[in-house]
Amino acid sequence: MQNTSDYICAFCGELNTTFVDISAGFQQSYVEDCQVCCRLNVLYIRVDEDTLDIEIDSDYNE
Repeated sequence: MQNTSDYICAFCGELNTTFVDISAGFQQSYVEDCQVCCRLNVLYIRVDEDTLDIEIDSDYNE
């Protein structure tokens, strides 16, 4: 099952939307380009097992 969630670019601070594949697990991490500044962001994704709420933290990849 795929859901969308928002994160803030760790470099430019702009809001981004990404797809999260919940079937990949309740804790995930991957790298995605910012849709605004094109810098790489490392996304740390947590999915609540009961509510399926998604939280994303981002860090910039140097």
